[in-house]
Amino acid sequence: MNHPRIGIRPTIDGRWGGVRESLEEQTMNMAKSAAKLISENLRYPDGEPVEVVISPTTIGGGGEAAICEEYFAKENVVGTLTVTPCWCYGTETMDLNPNTIKAVWGFNGTERPGAVYLAAVMAAYAQRGLPAFSIYGTEVQDKDGSGITEDVEKKILDFARAAVGVGIMKNKSYVNIGAVSMGIAGSVVNVDFLQKYLGMRTEWVDMTEVLRRINLEIYDPEEYKKALAWVKEYCKEGYDTNAGKQFPEVITKSRFVPDDKQWEFCVKHALIVRDILYGNPKLNDLGWHEEALGRNAIAGGFQGQRMWTDWLPNADFTEAIMASGFNWNGKKMPTPFATENDTLNGVAMMFGWLSTGKAPIFSDVRTYWSPEAVKRVSGKELSGYAKNGIIHLINSGASCLDASAAAKDEKGNGTMKEWWNLTEADIQACCEATDWCRANYEYFRGGGFSSHFRTAAEMPVTMIRVNIVEGVGPTLQVIEGHTCVLDNDVHKILDERTDRTWPTTWFAPKIGVGAADSVYNVMAKWGANHGATVEGHVGDRLLTLASMLRIPVAFHNVEEERIFRPHSFNGFGTADLEGQDYRACAYYGPLYK
Repeated sequence: MNHPRIGIRPTIDGRWGGVRESLEEQTMNMAKSAAKLISENLRYPDGEPVEVVISPTTIGGGGEAAICEEYFAKENVVGTLTVTPCWCYGTETMDLNPNTIKAVWGFNGTERPGAVYLAAVMAAYAQRGLPAFSIYGTEVQDKDGSGITEDVEKKILDFARAAVGVGIMKNKSYVNIGAVSMGIAGSVVNVDFLQKYLGMRTEWVDMTEVLRRINLEIYDPEEYKKALAWVKEYCKEGYDTNAGKQFPEVITKSRFVPDDKQWEFCVKHALIVRDILYGNPKLNDLGWHEEALGRNAIAGGFQGQRMWTDWLPNADFTEAIMASGFNWNGKKMPTPFATENDTLNGVAMMFGWLSTGKAPIFSDVRTYWSPEAVKRVSGKELSGYAKNGIIHLINSGASCLDASAAAKDEKGNGTMKEWWNLTEADIQACCEATDWCRANYEYFRGGGFSSHFRTAAEMPVTMIRVNIVEGVGPTLQVIEGHTCVLDNDVHKILDERTDRTWPTTWFAPKIGVGAADSVYNVMAKWGANHGATVEGHVGDRLLTLASMLRIPVAFHNVEEERIFRPHSFNGFGTADLEGQDYRACAYYGPLYK
């Protein structure tokens, strides 16, 4: 995987003869402390620690700024963090590279005016049209200190995490397998959005490519045997909603793959889709050199409905296993992979995954259940996080298996983990919590299997959606809340009013903060039929990432004190932060315009 780096710029007062010399050690120690903080706390999506480089010299003027820039240009630096305890010459020392994400940490001490430099250089960045993040601690520190206070730590990590996410997306591909599913607007791929805002290439692969590779056996036969054996051992079949039903001929004659061969087809499908996205050197050995290369993907989606599913097994197994933190080879990096090729939700999944390292959940934002409605149909009252109502997140078996919350934290509570922290016990528990139901033939004439589980733990989560609004461009929605565990009988009554063969997550948004004034309004104001959900309250991380990409956030419930955006955004008005965000993003335009 590409490893974009964070570059630290130790910036100093340029006056030789006592001033500069007295500051060299402290300034460089600040840089080392920041680098250590980042590398010890952040990881790339592949699990490796984030790499940090420090300028070979402190920067007292334009000459040394150029030395630093030349060094960073060779080191794949995506974001720069300027650090200083003192006054520096702002326009001479600032990072002028338009292609880097910028932040400045000005040391809060009274003996040396690091805060004064911070304010001065922020003014310079605003004047030059270069958005930069301002980092300044709330507590005064002693002049010789190089430690990092908790509030500064958070801002440095939030900046570095989001900047690395920007760098990881750049030059990668979103791979659409198929086209538009059932008229879903999110499936209509917006090339300009992917290119200009995310720096990504858009790739299209016809679904017939999967059939070609199945029929010509363009996959690793040994891995196929391994995957099929794993499926037989760990993917138990569940409820068959088709049993005993009499179907019309239009359905019975449409199932092309025999029932006893469907798992074999689904496993080959999963192997092939992964190979289309990432390539596979094993295919070289089989003489399929072009196919071995892959598409340089970071995310993708599969159309499925209806041109595929009307006669072939659905892609639910592929979609679920791609998005999960494990497969037949053990734990692995999740792939944001959208069912129905809802590319905009695939991007939302990608944002969530980049912000957490955890597998993203793909769901229909299906139904709002008020406390009154739940009591009416079940006779019981909602309580705990669910007391103000819940939203039913459910989709046809495309959700990552991690969403079962069968993995356990150090206290024994159900959770979702970064894939590199999954244990064999976690993986087995997720498999045990999931069964695979034969697809409902009325919807999926070709058959297939849908993962089926319910999220069995109360967890902090964040639901995300990217939307395209004519006249505005892309916008982001971010709603924090909790998953809920309902009484078994209540769950059964509510769940079976939809499709009992699909995975369910009960979601209670955090209300009374920002735009989320009620659970109903979260559902009513959601921008599309799908949403992506990740474990953790990470709305602040997503808002920071969105501001780097210049995507305004239209609907969120992140507390104001947690919002971290470029300092120059304040120049677009401070009374209305949502309006400020829109105005600033409109002015600066997409990152790669």
